[in-house]
Amino acid sequence: MKYIFAVAILCCIGFAANAQTQNPSYNKTLADSLGADDYGMKQYVLAILKTGSNTTTDKEKLNSYFRGHMDNINRLVKEGKLIVAGPLGKNDNAYRGIFILDVKTVEEAQKLVETDPAVKAKIFDVELYPWYGSAALPMYLPASNKIAKMKP
Repeated sequence: MKYIFAVAILCCIGFAANAQTQNPSYNKTLADSLGADDYGMKQYVLAILKTGSNTTTDKEKLNSYFRGHMDNINRLVKEGKLIVAGPLGKNDNAYRGIFILDVKTVEEAQKLVETDPAVKAKIFDVELYPWYGSAALPMYLPASNKIAKMKP
C-alpha cells in the first residue's frame, strides 16, 4: 500500500513539473536587461498617495507644491525609478494617485517619495506596498512619450 501511495505522489510531482512549458518567444537578452525572473516578473513598490494633513488653501503655495510634485515625477522617470504615475478618480478613501517605483524595497521607495515637495509639505501622505508585476512594465514609457500631445 505504501508503495502505491509513493508511486502516485511521484506521478503527481512529475505531472506538475511537466505542466510548465518553455515560451518559444522568450528573449533572454531582453529578459535580463529588464531584470525579469523565469516568469517575466520582478519586484516593484506600489505607492498610494492620499490626502495629507496639510489643508492649506493658499493657491500660490498649492501651485508651488504641485509644480514641484510634477517636476519630481519627471526627474524620477528620467532616473528610471518611476514607472507609472497617475491620479485616481474620486473615492471614499481619500486616495489621490499612485506610483509604481522600480525599486526592490519599501525603504528605497520611502527615500524616493520623500523627495516630493507635496509629500514633504504633507499635501500627500503615502502608503507603500511591495508589488510583483511584469518586468516589461518600463517598456511602455517610450511609447507613452510619443502619444502625449501635451507635457505636464
